[in-house]
Amino acid sequence: MCKLIIREIQQVDNLAIEQIIKDIFPEFNLPLIGTAYEDAETPRMYQSYQGVNEVYFVVEENGVILGGGGIKPLKGFETEICELQKVYFPPEVRGKGYGKIIFNKCLDAARDYGYKQCYLESASQMKIAISMYEKAGYKHLEEPLGNTGHYSCGVWMIKDLL
Repeated sequence: MCKLIIREIQQVDNLAIEQIIKDIFPEFNLPLIGTAYEDAETPRMYQSYQGVNEVYFVVEENGVILGGGGIKPLKGFETEICELQKVYFPPEVRGKGYGKIIFNKCLDAARDYGYKQCYLESASQMKIAISMYEKAGYKHLEEPLGNTGHYSCGVWMIKDLL
């Protein structure tokens, strides 16, 4: 029997989430520099989401971490705009709706925290994810917001949460 759990990240999840994130980059031929691949947060995901008005959720099935996603205040816009971050799932679990579940859980948390908008950065290779964001009401921006350090991301989007 399958036991699917959506929960906040725990310290014990760090290695599994880091591996899921890093495995996506060669699959989509994404740059390793200026992306989540080299983020100091990536190996320390639990510790990186312990601040005010931020959370990282994981999907766990029968004790195995399948992926996750989170929100944090956007650097430079901390009280108004959050950033949807590090939503990654390996190929074998894509298409099962887990990404959409995490996406909606993050947006609900963002609203609960009082954010007015939710920003994200992606890469043009992530066509399915970008399509999901567009269908959810995200609009494309001409340039990045804040100071994420992800200068290799070429897709910037924002959504009103109110």
